[in-house]
Amino acid sequence: MIEHLGPELMLLGLIAGIFTGYPVAFVLAGIGISFALLNGVPMLFLSMGVQRIYSGTLTNWLLVAIPLFVFMGLMLERSGIAERLMRSLAALFQRTPGGYAFSVMIIGVIMAASTGIIGASVVMMGMMSLPAMREAKYDMKLASGLIASSGTLGILLPPSIMLIILGDQMRVSVGDLFMAAIVPGLVLSGMYFLYLGSVAVFAPHRVPAPERIETRSLAETVQSLLRDLVAPMLLILSVLGTIVAGIATPTESAAIGAAGALILALLSRKLTRRAMTGALYETTKTTAMIVFVMIGASIFSVVFRRLGGDAMILDLFNIEETSPYVVLSIIMVLVFILGFILDWVEITAVVVPIVAPIVAQLDFGLPADQVMIWFGIALAVNLQTSFLTPPFGYALFYLRGIAPELPITTIYRGVLPFVFIQITALLLVILFPAIALWLPMAMR
Repeated sequence: MIEHLGPELMLLGLIAGIFTGYPVAFVLAGIGISFALLNGVPMLFLSMGVQRIYSGTLTNWLLVAIPLFVFMGLMLERSGIAERLMRSLAALFQRTPGGYAFSVMIIGVIMAASTGIIGASVVMMGMMSLPAMREAKYDMKLASGLIASSGTLGILLPPSIMLIILGDQMRVSVGDLFMAAIVPGLVLSGMYFLYLGSVAVFAPHRVPAPERIETRSLAETVQSLLRDLVAPMLLILSVLGTIVAGIATPTESAAIGAAGALILALLSRKLTRRAMTGALYETTKTTAMIVFVMIGASIFSVVFRRLGGDAMILDLFNIEETSPYVVLSIIMVLVFILGFILDWVEITAVVVPIVAPIVAQLDFGLPADQVMIWFGIALAVNLQTSFLTPPFGYALFYLRGIAPELPITTIYRGVLPFVFIQITALLLVILFPAIALWLPMAMR
């Protein structure tokens, strides 16, 4: 038996394990069990990890919302609603420089508020808009950055799977997090629109209007647009409206959304056996991945605390002598850097349980419950960048998968302005907590 293998070595072992390319869920569990055995931790103690997995994950009613929201997003993507809405928006903006760009951004906001599935949103918008943008001679750096960044809005705007897991890990109401994320999500979307508008005004050659214009009257275009907007808006209202009004819990609203997506697919005549089995398969795969990471993180965190990890983190931040905003800044920089190499699921499951108790002890001049809501939204905005930051940004790989002709350097350079915009939005949320707290406090 090897003595005194402390939490510092445990963290180093985790980092080394991640870079091996082995599945993160098994790395987390394996590192936890290995260090428990090497440090002579009684096997009886490890049963606490099993109990925590069972009571905190496998029988957690809140987490039922994850497969329901995933299924809702996948069925909505297969119903063809977004594709019809994209055509209507493109017809409306076709005479305007940046018209396709504005259409993609609007679709990104609507799909984010009705699906929350990043991979599906990026792939769908890329397949629909990239050929048209290429034909219109768009700057491909801007086009690729726009598609990747607008597709990631679903991780912030509710119904967001990430907010569900954040609420579970931080012991914060998911309904409050949903409401708190709406204004920051819209602020970030507005900043994207301002950037696209400035490009259209000052560099129209990067986003030219198409040479071939569809001959449709304005009245026909508006009528088609309104018709295509009805379905997603009804779905958004049925999911978010029931939560905001206090009619349903997030889990119940997820069930409403899943049923609504099924009905929309049926009305669109896209509810085929192939579509149904495909959606169920992807839902199962995504849910299993998230749950296995949470199981591995539970084992890791139980052993980490047993070896003195909490004391190590407190000593590292030295919260009694350091400004609360300095501690918060260190946490945010750490999460941002981890976003280059880890997925948001791993960061949420491993880092949040460690740093959340530290933030809860800090004095920001706000009530404790408001501090955690604000911190959760700041984390969500920060974690959104993990989808765009190379080398392992998932949105970049989704886009590259459907557009192999785009050099990866073009995609990397294209997302840089949007990453800077996200960092600016994060600073705004930190400096002005009312951006995140206004709506949930107003609804109480």
